[in-house]
Amino acid sequence: MIHAALYARVSSTRQKQHETIDSQTACLREHAQARGWEIPEEWVFTDDGWSGASLVRPALERLRDLSAQRLVERVVCLSPDRLARNYAHQVLLVEEFTRNGTELVFIHNPVATTPEQALMVQFQGVIAEYERAQIAERTRRGKLHRARSGATSVLGRAPYGYRYLSRAEYAAAAYAVAEAEAVAVARIFHRYAAGGISMRALARELTADQIPSPKGNAQWDAGTLGRLLRNPAYMGRAAFGKTQAASTAPRANRTSRLAGRSIPAKAGVVARPREEWIEIPVPALVSEEVYALVQRRLAENAKFSPRNTKTPALLQGLLVCDVCGYAYNRTSQGPGPKKYHYYRCPGTNGWELPGGIKVCTSRPLRADALDELIWEKVIALLSDPVQARQQRLHQEIATVEAQINRMVSAYQEELVTLQELRDRMPGLRTKRHTLQRQLDALAAQLVDQQAYLKLVENLEGFLSQLRESARTSSILDRQRVLRAVVKEVRIGPDRITIKHSIPSTSSDPTPGSLLRCRSLDLVAGPPGALFEAVVRIGVVRRG
Repeated sequence: MIHAALYARVSSTRQKQHETIDSQTACLREHAQARGWEIPEEWVFTDDGWSGASLVRPALERLRDLSAQRLVERVVCLSPDRLARNYAHQVLLVEEFTRNGTELVFIHNPVATTPEQALMVQFQGVIAEYERAQIAERTRRGKLHRARSGATSVLGRAPYGYRYLSRAEYAAAAYAVAEAEAVAVARIFHRYAAGGISMRALARELTADQIPSPKGNAQWDAGTLGRLLRNPAYMGRAAFGKTQAASTAPRANRTSRLAGRSIPAKAGVVARPREEWIEIPVPALVSEEVYALVQRRLAENAKFSPRNTKTPALLQGLLVCDVCGYAYNRTSQGPGPKKYHYYRCPGTNGWELPGGIKVCTSRPLRADALDELIWEKVIALLSDPVQARQQRLHQEIATVEAQINRMVSAYQEELVTLQELRDRMPGLRTKRHTLQRQLDALAAQLVDQQAYLKLVENLEGFLSQLRESARTSSILDRQRVLRAVVKEVRIGPDRITIKHSIPSTSSDPTPGSLLRCRSLDLVAGPPGALFEAVVRIGVVRRG
């Protein structure tokens, strides 16, 4: 008695729902029974809803393991494209089964006993691969056209807060608002936008209030909230084409390595650039302002998150290497319990980079020295008295006007000639005009000073608090001050650039620092723009 195994496959959910897998297995049973082959019930292998483009299929894996044990003599399949869509995969499987002594029998193909019949099987495999590529391309272009036309049907399943209304005879597919879920979505966005709460704390709050999660579970988690808060559909603009297939092989993580699992050549998806998304209008659950504030908070959380930080650092998330663009991290070294902390560029760690090659030559900086330098510099910028600068400008304008008056008096007394007067007067008038423009700019800065800082209602009170607590405030308190006014600190080979939002017009260098800086230059910009404080480094002490 010949023992045979059956293999059937359907690739789409619709085929699975219409039970075409059952019709395949029935046809295979009839073919095997007509030839007197015995089919054990456990030897019927079916892959429901699995694509033939991949060899990683549960039933096919079990069939290949059975063939490797040389227990099965024949495998009956409807056609080569049911076994695999890719011609190279077909050849691989045929050679594997033949090597194991298993005969492949295709109902819709003649038994390949001659070279001509083998060539026919190969041609059918090539045609099946072409048909699959053609179907995929037609589907892609059709979805792209419907998305650009604003059709909601390309979005498929509706996110939490909506119900998906399928296309009817006289109406297109659409999203309808689920009232109870919409209230929960609005609450999540407003609570997170208000600040002062993490996603984990918000998840615990929703769980305690017995609000079901998107999957109907009683427990919420931070990952679910992160995906929900990033979905642009909630502000009324659902996006199509946010992701695409990954072009590189994924890296094996620790769990997969310990479990001994193999990693496929290509798997998973990666995010597309934001400008490539196609927006489709849907009912909005939150305003665009709230959504934008949430995205800003998420970006800040990704940059300044305290996770995995045993000891907080003052400049955490602010330092950027001006040579290679990597963000600095903090390391420590030293014998025994006494450790010296450094800020170090990861671009200098060749063993962690592709090819083991360094991409940066920056040297590490002592953390305590750099922290104190940046903190004192920011305090100096905040303490810069604009009124004193105004007074100096008034004095300089008065000096220039006095020079102009003396030149006129000298000409009237015939102490200078008319040509000398004509040569010197334009320069003095230009200087007076420039000083007057600086004075007007300072007046505008005084008006907008509160809008720039937005730290406290009274600037002088805030500065006095900073001076009093400069030596006693904690790292976290200083962090809040720096992150409120400093965007980033770029570390270069010979200078440190502080990009901040503090309006300052002082150009006086502040000599000396823990880093032995030779000079400090301030470059002021227009109102509303970022300013830069440049620190030129002479000799840097590194422990």
